[in-house]
Amino acid sequence: MGKLLQQLWHDEGGQDIAEYAVMLAVILVIVVGTVRLIGSNANNVFSQVGSAIQ
Repeated sequence: MGKLLQQLWHDEGGQDIAEYAVMLAVILVIVVGTVRLIGSNANNVFSQVGSAIQ
């Protein structure tokens, strides 16, 4: 039993999956923040253009 626990403790196979999950979460937060920022700025620009045309 101790040998099995020692093998599981030193096994690094699942570490790659965790690193990719963290990297994906960071990229997702950056993309969502950028889209929200660009979306609100684009909305302001279109509103200004619409007001200028009228």
